[in-house]
Amino acid sequence: MSDTNQPSSPATPTSRRHFLKAAGAAAVTGAAVSQIAFPTVTFGVPNDKKLKIGLIGAGGRGTGAAAQALTADDNVELTAIGDLYQQKIVLQIRQLAAADPKAAAKLNLGNNIFAGLDAYKQVMDTGVDIVLLTTPPGFRPTHFREAVERGIHVFAEKPCASDVEGVNKFLEAGKLAREKDVSVLAGFCYRYNDAARELFKRILDGEIGDVHSMHSFYYADIAKPMPPAEDRPAGMSDVEWQLKNWYNFTWLSGDGLVEQGIHNVDRVRWALNDAMPVKAYGSGGRQRPNNEGNIYDHFDVTYEFENDVRAFVAWRQYMPGTYNTTVDYIYGTKGMASFSHLGGEIKGENNWKYRRPREPRNMYQIEHNEFFADIREGKRHADEEWMADSTLMGIMGRMVCYTGKDLSLEDVKTSGENLVPDNLTWDSELPIRPMAIPGVAETQNV
Repeated sequence: MSDTNQPSSPATPTSRRHFLKAAGAAAVTGAAVSQIAFPTVTFGVPNDKKLKIGLIGAGGRGTGAAAQALTADDNVELTAIGDLYQQKIVLQIRQLAAADPKAAAKLNLGNNIFAGLDAYKQVMDTGVDIVLLTTPPGFRPTHFREAVERGIHVFAEKPCASDVEGVNKFLEAGKLAREKDVSVLAGFCYRYNDAARELFKRILDGEIGDVHSMHSFYYADIAKPMPPAEDRPAGMSDVEWQLKNWYNFTWLSGDGLVEQGIHNVDRVRWALNDAMPVKAYGSGGRQRPNNEGNIYDHFDVTYEFENDVRAFVAWRQYMPGTYNTTVDYIYGTKGMASFSHLGGEIKGENNWKYRRPREPRNMYQIEHNEFFADIREGKRHADEEWMADSTLMGIMGRMVCYTGKDLSLEDVKTSGENLVPDNLTWDSELPIRPMAIPGVAETQNV
């Protein structure tokens, strides 16, 4: 449930006491939260109602989400944290407390620090009002369903799943979220970026005319490389080895296109008014050895939409020193738009360039600000459906590259792809799947 690389094993009661004592030195304050099995949805609550936040997945992104959630509302507190490892939780609490004294003042964890594969349930058992789901994507559908059934508002980091079956499960839980008035915030942060919002609004308003094609690039350095097999500690189970190196396994991360390049996929959909492709094809593979992992290091996907509209998404992670960029080019009948970390621009009949403010707002903070504001105002924040569609489009791109086939959206939806093991335990035997080779049936996931 985290991206830690520290060797460890699930916590015992003795180790929990040890780490709670260590966490006390890290500004973990307050008494334990009373045990409430099924918290009430708190819509339209006045600001004198303190909202309790639970964090599930204490990696770097989880700690960032916790800091942003604690900053988003004056009357909140972080009351529970769950992760695979006690060590990771303590480390991240210390970092959170050191980085932001205001956030540190809102830590009220008591004994609510939980480790292991079931830590997500234990966090929810404490009676939190809001939960931040930041574990590897393979766990997202299960954790999301659990939160929704309990009536807990959810921040779900992108993507929402690592396989087609996971997307289906997420969508089913999303229907329940609507019935129960549970708010859902998606971790597709660019939808909350000021420059992107202004640019994509102009695109959707027709300022570049009818969009006919789009090129979206994500070229980056290596992320979380897989260590060699000889680095695996003696006695470490298959499950723990893969969890500790989660990014390198498709069932956990979804591969790089789905875990990272999914932002690009989502912006393609955004520019096309959230349309879904009718067909896709592409290529990918590995140019850099990665020991035991089974993910690719590059993808190039062509998505075809209705009316002969095409989008090209290229993602790769190569050695340091290679060309890196993250940029979108959107072509229309009246001009061309571009988006990058520098902002947005339109060239053509309606020239425009985003003016970066002297103090730009942080998109990660904006999404949490709006999420908490909606909860306070009694408005359901509803990101679940488009989040699932963007995730499915990313999985579609991975699938066509893994198989080497051109696939329709219906092909993907009916593929039955299910990568996440059922009834996973810490000591389960879990052979590593072979890396997909297009055209070689025994390497395929479906």
